[in-house]
Amino acid sequence: MAHYGFLGTGIMGGAMAANLLRAGHSLAVCNRTPDKLEPLLALGAIPCASPAEVVAASAITFSMVADPEAALEVALGAGGVIEATGPGHDYIEMSTIDDVTSRKIGAEVVATGARFLEAPVSGTKKPAEDGELIIMAAGDPGLFEDAEPAFDAMGKLAVHLGEVGTGARMKLVINSIMAGVMVAQSEGFALAEKCGLDLPSLLELLDAGVVSSPLLRAKGPQLMARQYPTSFPLKHMQKDLRLTLALADQVGQPLDNTATVNQTFIRARVAGLGDQDFSAVHEVVSKDERPCA
Repeated sequence: MAHYGFLGTGIMGGAMAANLLRAGHSLAVCNRTPDKLEPLLALGAIPCASPAEVVAASAITFSMVADPEAALEVALGAGGVIEATGPGHDYIEMSTIDDVTSRKIGAEVVATGARFLEAPVSGTKKPAEDGELIIMAAGDPGLFEDAEPAFDAMGKLAVHLGEVGTGARMKLVINSIMAGVMVAQSEGFALAEKCGLDLPSLLELLDAGVVSSPLLRAKGPQLMARQYPTSFPLKHMQKDLRLTLALADQVGQPLDNTATVNQTFIRARVAGLGDQDFSAVHEVVSKDERPCA
């Protein structure tokens, strides 16, 4: 039996699974697009035909898919995870989904006698490739301990936050802040450009001050070049904002700024930028090319 299984091998999942293999763990894999498995098979991964087959072949299976709908299909659909979970075949959901969906999947998994953990991550393509993700786990504490070797291969920090749902909520809060910072940064760059200011100088001054951050250093050059190589797809960030606003509605917390940020991301998605990096929101922020008077 493989140490681990992995479902969903896109931008994030593929890098995370590769790090498990490079750390010496045996790994069973499955993806809706089989071509995306080729790099992992070259590293020694074991191909499987369905999520259920991965779970049956693994002690602990991880999932990293696009959204709540995909997470439900992988876990509870035909040929899904739930058909093979049970004692000795546990499940860790690492996708960014809402707490309601996470609890639904967790309850179904636990009912089979398996253990469940949600463990969404903070970080994009480069941190995933470098094994530098931040992992926000919640659920079965024993499974958290047993998964530590895998978390060590995929991330630089893994924390256990409590019961299922707390990890999902924490991830949405973090991503809503990141999206807001991205739009604020984009607006500043757009204003500076239209006023004839030197953008490299702006980036240098920002990086030397209190707003310096890895996000600024990573995305500032993309805004200046108007090129947005995909590290975290814009459509997924907009999905996270939608889930954040739904969570805020549930608990009665107004999020005026986040609602406005979400509208900006919707405009960018509708404009055809959904598959580009979320920094491509700059294209709709800076579309008015009139210089300052």
